[in-house]
Amino acid sequence: MPAINDPRQATPQCPRLRPVKTLHRNPWFTVRNRGGYFTVEYNDSQVAILPIVDDRAIVMVRVKRPVINDVTLELPAGGVKAGETPRVAARRELAEEAGIIVQSLRRFRSMPSLAISSTRYPVLPHLFCINLTEKEFRQRRLHDAEIVGVECFRYAELKKRIARGEIYVSLPLAIIGRFLLA
Repeated sequence: MPAINDPRQATPQCPRLRPVKTLHRNPWFTVRNRGGYFTVEYNDSQVAILPIVDDRAIVMVRVKRPVINDVTLELPAGGVKAGETPRVAARRELAEEAGIIVQSLRRFRSMPSLAISSTRYPVLPHLFCINLTEKEFRQRRLHDAEIVGVECFRYAELKKRIARGEIYVSLPLAIIGRFLLA
């Protein structure tokens, strides 16, 4: 169990919901009864990255999702490992999932968080935005095995894919939607 001051520890937004009873725990998440509200909580903080290419396109990854029997379009994302800050985790996840290597942590800009599920998930993920060049995108390396492909979509194409229901995972949809509406 991470220490209380561990920056990767997922901190619930519902400290007053008592008593707290752990119903299930595995290496990835915990199911709890928080004062009659049942929650599913990642054991580590989560990060998601909005990679913007030349102020005209967004990098997305095609991810194998056996639970829903699909390959979904998502943004690079994942958990914060022991000893990492959320910004370091964002850099690592961008490299692992999209194959894009970025040295400077300062390029990862914090974004306001979003609730993944306001009724079941009481922890807000760390969101980051990074501006990339077309060259950085083209020079990407291999990605990890859960990723089927890495693609770059112009803003107009993203809007069409959202309207057609091709992008339907809630967190990437919310991040991209908020970005495109700004």
